[in-house]
Amino acid sequence: MAQGQMAPGIVAGRLSSDELTSNFTDLHPPLAPHEAAVAADRCYFCYDAPCVTACPTDIDIPLFIRQIQAGQPESAAKTILDQNILGGMCARVCPTETLCEEACVRETAEGKPVEIGRLQRYATDTLMQAGVHPFTRAAPTGKTVAVIGAGPAGLACAHRLAMLGHDVVIHEAKPKPGGLNEYGIAAYKATNDFAQTEVDWLLKIGGIAIETGSVLGDTISLDGLLEAYDAVFLSIGLAGVNALRAQGSDKDGVRNAVDFIADVRQASDLAKLPVGRNVVIIGGGMTAVDAAVKSKLLGAEHVTIAYRRGRDAMGASRYEQDLAASHGVRILCNVQPVAIHGNGAAAEIELEYTATVDGTLIGTGETIRLPADQVLKAIGQTLDGAPEGLELDGNKIVVDATGRTSVPGVWAGGDCAAGGEDLTVTAVAEGRDAAMDIHASLSA
Repeated sequence: MAQGQMAPGIVAGRLSSDELTSNFTDLHPPLAPHEAAVAADRCYFCYDAPCVTACPTDIDIPLFIRQIQAGQPESAAKTILDQNILGGMCARVCPTETLCEEACVRETAEGKPVEIGRLQRYATDTLMQAGVHPFTRAAPTGKTVAVIGAGPAGLACAHRLAMLGHDVVIHEAKPKPGGLNEYGIAAYKATNDFAQTEVDWLLKIGGIAIETGSVLGDTISLDGLLEAYDAVFLSIGLAGVNALRAQGSDKDGVRNAVDFIADVRQASDLAKLPVGRNVVIIGGGMTAVDAAVKSKLLGAEHVTIAYRRGRDAMGASRYEQDLAASHGVRILCNVQPVAIHGNGAAAEIELEYTATVDGTLIGTGETIRLPADQVLKAIGQTLDGAPEGLELDGNKIVVDATGRTSVPGVWAGGDCAAGGEDLTVTAVAEGRDAAMDIHASLSA
């Protein structure tokens, strides 16, 4: 029996199993072949297309859309995967509304871009469902590369290296590969265990071994890796979470949004997953929106995103903000947490209004209180356990344009590396490009 949205505290089963199943269906259902043909017909196939320039992985978008138009979705998929081996997941989670689709000539002229993301998904899904892996390995080089972290950057690097004939061992700390694709993407964006399906498909190239439970700084060391392998690629992500500088942040009911999202992603039965009646998410990025929408879909009655700056400064795109609002999430801007009240467990959150004076964010002294039995922190993540000897830029590993770090033989990419945006598609590009430089270095 569902407990209902009114049940106090953090409880499981606020909604029935049927309601939960309905809530967590695909956010953007896949295109049927005739829908894909109609969507592809809208493309102008621009010369020097602005959508390609806007894509971090430089996919030839007009070419793959023309291939779909010609009834060749598998050829279209090959065009996509040549540049972005995780094109299937990126089609689902990439903020296309601020990248390729925002640059689309149709968007500029009509306010309705070509549906590049959904067309990309149509092509890659068609290929993957056919069980086809369109890449083959080059002759073995005898070289072995260690990739630390099985997230998007690590997987992209490993696949490209394997394709070029190198043997790759991926060392992954968690029980399953995939990184944020597996643990950090909103469940309604990647349904049916797609992250694992994509990893399994990617591994069909051969030459890649994955060792889970392999933790840098614990079970393995950078020095040991450099002795055992010809090169090392670090894609360790950002495992730490910034501290919430608010009184009472150690109370029960206060946790990291990324852990909450991971629990939803890995839950075998959503009806057993507890969520608060009144949930407040601190932060303004994609993680905050994902955690907020998931809380609503699980049956939370009131969900509020509290962000310290104005709406235009939010890391989440306007599309993501509107998605949250469409699910009944309240977005409260220009507030920062000062205290979490409650006897042992969170019951209320006290927020202070903020203002920007001479470019500096300050508290105004005026506060409000909201009921909050669950507070989720989505205030950014930090590098946790970077090996000694690596040059850091603040909180990230310093790399050059090819991904080389300050330590010879070590490359890095993805969220742990300085520069670039914290996006799956950017991580894929960095992993792919580092692999090309590793290959050039090993072939020299």
